Amino acid sequence: MRGKMLWNPVLGALAVAIVAVGSAEAQEAAQPACTAPVAPTGELAPWTTPFPLQAAGSEAGISSASLPVGRAARLTLLQTPQVRYALRPEKPGGSVSHGGLVRIDVREAGTYRVALDSAAWIDLVRDQQALISTAHGHGPHCTGVRKMVDYSLTPGPYILQISANGQPQMTVLLARLP
Repeated sequence: MRGKMLWNPVLGALAVAIVAVGSAEAQEAAQPACTAPVAPTGELAPWTTPFPLQAAGSEAGISSASLPVGRAARLTLLQTPQVRYALRPEKPGGSVSHGGLVRIDVREAGTYRVALDSAAWIDLVRDQQALISTAHGHGPHCTGVRKMVDYSLTPGPYILQISANGQPQMTVLLARLP
């Protein structure tokens, strides 16, 4: 079949994925450098006024490490070997990384966003199971929000597990989306 190209669905999907990744990298590289911080708006507005919070090292101490909806916290983490996670994180980090547990209480069903200033791994746990996120992405340019992960939640308590963070502190925000 000279002169005709056969369509291979696997190669086609791979080509689309390569183009998508390349365009996302190009968009990120095309962003101008931040000359000054920008205050986020809407549900991310509390980002600029975090309160200090010490992460728990196990479920037993989680009652004192509570992150309210609509608040940002400057979270102090523990070294990974000091943390006893409710579930083993998919990316636990090494002995020099940092992590911890935070309690979240949801009163109203809806979509909630966890915003971080780092690339730490997070798991949201309920009833000894990790929830599957509904969306993830980067925060608005120059706001300091590096990572955002959305979850569809029902009322009740949750454990936010943070692992594989390179620094002993991070900012985290829990916001209910409209």
